[in-house]
Amino acid sequence: MKATGLISLWTLVSLPCGPLANPAEREDVVKHAIKLHRGKGAVITQRKQWVLESCRKLSGLLRQKNVVLNKLKNAIRAVEKDAGLSDEEKLFQVHTFEIFQKELNESENSVFQAIHGLQRALQGDYKDVVNMKESSRQRLEALREAAIKEEMEYVELLAAEKHQVEALKNMQHQNKSLSMLDEILEDVRKAADRLEEEIEEHAFDDNKSVRGVNFEAVLRVEEDEANSKRNASKREVEDDLGLSMLIDSQNNQYILTKPRDSTIPRADHHFIKDIVTIGMLSLPCGWLCTTIGLPTMFGYIICGVLLGPSGLNSIKSIVQVETLGEFGVFFTLFLVGLEFSPERLRKVWKISLQGPCYMTVLMIAFGLLWGHLLQIRPTQSVFISTCLSLSSTPLVSRFLAGSGRGDKEGDIDYSSVLLGMLVMQDVQLGLFIAVMPTLIQAGVSTYSSIFKEILRILILIGQILFSLAAVFLLCLVIKTYLIGPYYRKLHTESKGNKEILILGITAFTFLMLTITELLDVSMELGCFLAGALISSQGHMVTEEIMCCIEPIRDFLAIIFFASIGLHVFPTFVIYELTVLLFLTLSVVIMKFVLAVLVLSLILPKTSQYIKWIVSAGLAQVSEFSFVLGSRARRAGIISREVYLLILSVTTLSLLLAPALWRAAIMKCVPRPERRSST
Repeated sequence: MKATGLISLWTLVSLPCGPLANPAEREDVVKHAIKLHRGKGAVITQRKQWVLESCRKLSGLLRQKNVVLNKLKNAIRAVEKDAGLSDEEKLFQVHTFEIFQKELNESENSVFQAIHGLQRALQGDYKDVVNMKESSRQRLEALREAAIKEEMEYVELLAAEKHQVEALKNMQHQNKSLSMLDEILEDVRKAADRLEEEIEEHAFDDNKSVRGVNFEAVLRVEEDEANSKRNASKREVEDDLGLSMLIDSQNNQYILTKPRDSTIPRADHHFIKDIVTIGMLSLPCGWLCTTIGLPTMFGYIICGVLLGPSGLNSIKSIVQVETLGEFGVFFTLFLVGLEFSPERLRKVWKISLQGPCYMTVLMIAFGLLWGHLLQIRPTQSVFISTCLSLSSTPLVSRFLAGSGRGDKEGDIDYSSVLLGMLVMQDVQLGLFIAVMPTLIQAGVSTYSSIFKEILRILILIGQILFSLAAVFLLCLVIKTYLIGPYYRKLHTESKGNKEILILGITAFTFLMLTITELLDVSMELGCFLAGALISSQGHMVTEEIMCCIEPIRDFLAIIFFASIGLHVFPTFVIYELTVLLFLTLSVVIMKFVLAVLVLSLILPKTSQYIKWIVSAGLAQVSEFSFVLGSRARRAGIISREVYLLILSVTTLSLLLAPALWRAAIMKCVPRPERRSST
C-alpha cells in the first residue's frame, strides 16, 4: 500500500517536470502533490469520522425514542386513571398519544428500510436491468405505502385539531350564557356532525386492502390558477376538491365522481363546458354539410375532430362525453325498433339470421387467408375480420329515416331486411365481446390447448344462444300480457302532461336494456326490442311516442357522432392517405361483393333487386370498431399501428357510405320512392 502511494506520488511529481522547469517550480509542484496526497487521507479520515458520529447520533436517537415511548405509555395510563376527564376527552387524549407513537415508529422503520434498500442495491448487478427494475419497483411500493400511512396520520391529526377547537368552543360556551339563537345553532352543528358521520363512506380504508388495488402517485391540478397566487388557506383548497383534476404517471386524467362531503352540491364544470361547446359548434358544422349535400351526422363528426385531441384539444371530459353519447345509440335503436314491427320481423327473420352469419364467416375466412399470406397471427386476423364485418346501425337508421318503404305485393321491403341484418350484427357484437377473453388466451396458448379453447368458445356460443332464447321468450310474455295495460295506464296518466309518457317509455327502454345486459346480450338489442314491443300497439301509438322521443334522440345523437370525431386523427390520415384509401376501398368493395353474393343465395327470386340497396347499406364499418379496437389494444391482441389503421378505415368507410347509398337508391328505387328516400 505504501509502495503504491509512493509510486503515485512520484508520478504526480514527475509528470509536470520537463527540462525547461526551474528548481523553484519543481519544489512548488512537489509540495502541491504532497498536499493532494495527504488530502486524500484526510477525506477518508473525515468519512470514517462522519460514519462514527452518524452511528452515535442514530443510536442516541433510538434510545431517546424508547424513552419517549415509555413516557407516552405512562401518560396514557395516567389519562385512563384520571376521573376528572369525560370518556370522550379520555379517548381523544389517548388517540393523540397513539398518533405520536405511530409517527415515531414509522420514522424508525423508514430509516431501516432505507438501509435495507441500500444493501439490496449494493448486492445487485448494475448490468442487470431486470434486477434494477425490481429494486426500483420495491422502493416505489415502499414509498407509496409510506405516503398512504402519512396521509392517514395527517387526516387523524386534522380530526384531532377539529376536536381540540370544538373543546375550546365548549369551554368558552360554558363560561358565558348562550342566547336562544346560539343554542339552536349549537344543536344544528351537532346534528350536522352526526349527519356527516352517518353518510360518510370510508371508501379509502375499505378498498386499500382489496385484491387488485394499487397505490399510485398522482398530481392534483386546481381549475382556478389564480388560487395559487392568492393567499388561500389550506381549508379553502381542501373544500375545492370537486374542481380538481388528478393526473397519474401514465398521463391518465381523473375527475371527482363522489365527494367525501355529500351535503355540498358539486358540478363537473369541465363536462358542462364540453357539452356547451359541442352544441354550439355542431350547428355551423351541420349547416355546412347540409349545404354541400352530406348528411348532418358528418358535420357532428367534424365538430368532434375540431374539438378533440387532433384539433383544439378543448374537450377535457372525453370519457363523460362518450358515455352520454351512448344514450344517443340507445334512443336511435329504440326508434328503429319502433318502426320495425314484429310482423315485419317475422317476414324477414330467416334472412336476418342467415345473412350476417354467412358474411361474418366469409370475412373471417378471407381474413385468415390474407393473414397467412402476410404472416399475421391468426388471433389478430380473426379479430380484424370480425371487426370489419360489422356495419353501422345508427348510420343506416339515419339513411332510412323518413324514407318511403311501401312493399310491393309479394315482395320483401329492403329496409326490413337491412334493419334485421343490422340488429343481428348487434347480437354478434355482444357475442364477440363475450368471446374476446378466450381470444386473448388463444393468442398465448400452445397447440396442445387449442381443443380446450375451441370447446370453451362453443360453450360461450351456447350460453349466448340460451340467453337470446330467454330474451325472446320474455318479449313474448311482455307483448301478450304486459305492454298493452302498461301503455294504456301511461296514456291515461299523461293527458295534458307528456312528462309521464316520456318517463314511462324511457323507463321501459332502460328496463329492457338492463335485462339484455344481465343476460350477457348486447344492450343495443334491448333498446331495439323495447321499440318493437311498443310498436305492436298500433300505428297511432307509434306516431305519438315518436313525436316525444325524436327530439331527445336527435340531441343525444349529436353527442354520439361528435364523440366519434374525438377519435379521428386527420394528420395520421394525411400521412398515410394512399395506404388508407387502398385499404378502405378494398374493405368496402369486399363487403359489398360478399353481401351481394350472400343475398343472391338467400333472397327470394321476386326480391333479388333489393340486394344492391342492402349491400350498399352494409358496405361500411361500424363505429363500434372503435370500442372493440380499444379493448383489443389494451389486451395486446393488436398493436398500436393496427388500431390506428382500424380507426382510419372505419372513418373513411363511413364517409364513403352516403355516396354508395345514393348510387344504389338511384339504380334500384323507382322515382317517387327515390325522392322520399334521399
